[in-house]
Amino acid sequence: MRPKAGVIVYGIALIGLCGCGVSSSVGGGTSAPIITAHPTNQAVVVGQTATFSVSAIGTPPLSYQWQKGNADIMGATAASYTTPATTLGDSGSTFRVVVSNSVNPPATSNAATLTVNAAPPPSSVTVLTYHNDIGRTGLNANETILTTGNVNSTKFGKLGSLSVTGLVDAEPLYVPNLTINGGAHNVLFVATEDDMVYAFDADTPAAPLWQVSVAPAGETFSDDRGCGQVTPHIGVTSTPVIDLAAGTHGTIFVVAMSKTGSTYHQRLHALDLTTGADLMAATNIQATASGTGTGSSGGTQTFNPASYEERAALLLLNGVIYKTWTSHCDAPNYTSWVISFTESNLQRPSVLNLTANGTSQNGQEGGIWMAGDGPAADSSGFIYFLVGNGTFDTMLSGGFPNNNDYGNSFMKLSTSAGNLAVADYFAMNNGQGTAESESSADTDLGSGGEMLLPDLKDISNNTRHLAVGAGKDSNMYIVDRDNMGKFTSNDTGIYQELSGALAGGVWSAPAYFNNIVFYGSSGNHLLAFPISNAKLATSPSSSSSHSFGYPGTTPSVSANGTANGIVWTLEAGSTGTLRAFDATNLNTELYNSGQAGSRDTFSDNSNDKFVTPMIANGKVYVGTPDALVVFGLLP
Repeated sequence: MRPKAGVIVYGIALIGLCGCGVSSSVGGGTSAPIITAHPTNQAVVVGQTATFSVSAIGTPPLSYQWQKGNADIMGATAASYTTPATTLGDSGSTFRVVVSNSVNPPATSNAATLTVNAAPPPSSVTVLTYHNDIGRTGLNANETILTTGNVNSTKFGKLGSLSVTGLVDAEPLYVPNLTINGGAHNVLFVATEDDMVYAFDADTPAAPLWQVSVAPAGETFSDDRGCGQVTPHIGVTSTPVIDLAAGTHGTIFVVAMSKTGSTYHQRLHALDLTTGADLMAATNIQATASGTGTGSSGGTQTFNPASYEERAALLLLNGVIYKTWTSHCDAPNYTSWVISFTESNLQRPSVLNLTANGTSQNGQEGGIWMAGDGPAADSSGFIYFLVGNGTFDTMLSGGFPNNNDYGNSFMKLSTSAGNLAVADYFAMNNGQGTAESESSADTDLGSGGEMLLPDLKDISNNTRHLAVGAGKDSNMYIVDRDNMGKFTSNDTGIYQELSGALAGGVWSAPAYFNNIVFYGSSGNHLLAFPISNAKLATSPSSSSSHSFGYPGTTPSVSANGTANGIVWTLEAGSTGTLRAFDATNLNTELYNSGQAGSRDTFSDNSNDKFVTPMIANGKVYVGTPDALVVFGLLP
């Protein structure tokens, strides 16, 4: 049976909670109690509770009396015992239980020892957006607890899970030292496909600090729209974004899909970080744009909430939230929407449709898929992302498509004066095909996500502003953000193109650490591409011995500055698998969740193309079909 929402099973083995009514008698006789599972040692952080449990058989009814040391604990007469909030003085205490019935002698369990550790130091790490930053690097460079020396199956493993209602596709977010209910907490924020949003204490196994449904009264989460890519429900797919300075206590912005009967809705919510309450009325997402292509009417394209899936993560930039959409399994009609919202009032200042006029075979398309990745942004206020399939106009004016259709392109948008506009782009035109032909062949760019690289010096000591992206055609595209390359014969305008570098194609996003780009393409090994003089190596410097099946993997990286770099991955299968690799040599696998037998196993997330590990303050968090699984150093 699945735990109810909000119930936490976290580092505690509850074994055979009662045994009542079970008898070992034979032929109608009676039997004294026999303990079949003894209490186990427990380790907690000061202020937490600890739970000890026993399983026993014998002629019912069985009676229990727990003891601390040799003294009975008043009122502790059940098959399990939970301590009060612990202090450091409780460390080293032993607990046992005496089980009795009408038949002598009673049975006394083995003693279990309680270890109480000092509370972890206050965390300085925040994870407020997808993949840690608006460059989407996936790097937490302030991880001081997890190292290449202690991430192994002896010292590291599954600590437990935080139970939720609904599939966790969005990456969890993390805010340290947040005051909720009168106490300071390091807080995890989790959103699910059942339109639920949760706040959990990241260090203490307790019920959620708060939980809310973002489906209004009378509505429920959406069905899967006949598409098996996000199933069985669609609620919150895209990773939310947090602004600690918005509102009185900080705000988390969430886009959610819901329905009333056969009417579908998508809304943007602004929730108070400390209560989950809507800070203002949620905004119904509605938009129109000029366009004469597929699905238009009278020269106007209209956003239909039923036709779109909110996969890509939200971007918050200079007080404005940016959101993109894609379709349900290529079901018509859909085009390529980018919509902005002012965070202070959730009003819509600008709308852009990048395939509004397409009339070819692919004119209905242009989805912004990106495997859960979100649009990236630079310090100059430009936005970058990948458009998937759809019309690309090869008739150019000044290098730009005449009809403003940018299907299958690497985009750069201007946000000047609050208005969205195309500033530059790259669209392939190589020996494999053009942007348009790749769309027709379903080898388009947009199945993967983009990433901005930090400023790099080239061989002439010029500063380069680069971005990297890849899709189904197995090529890696590295663009100069100051001159993207547009649409040129044989891709002569692009900064760098690594043909066939990502065999199997990409349904994932990359990560970055210490002048290395990490990619996990489908059916391929995790690969490390070093950077020298602002150029990526044409072949990887190291690769994992393990090969990842479809859809590949989106890595995340933890490190302490440039030391102790660890690349973390998730993998689909009959059960999910968390893996950790040495970032300096991917052939060194430090840990995987199958190494300790069943101890660290967890349910697979069927939408693994969306999920990525999140690392904060010594723990690794993994989304699953009904929980957020927590990994860390073992007690």
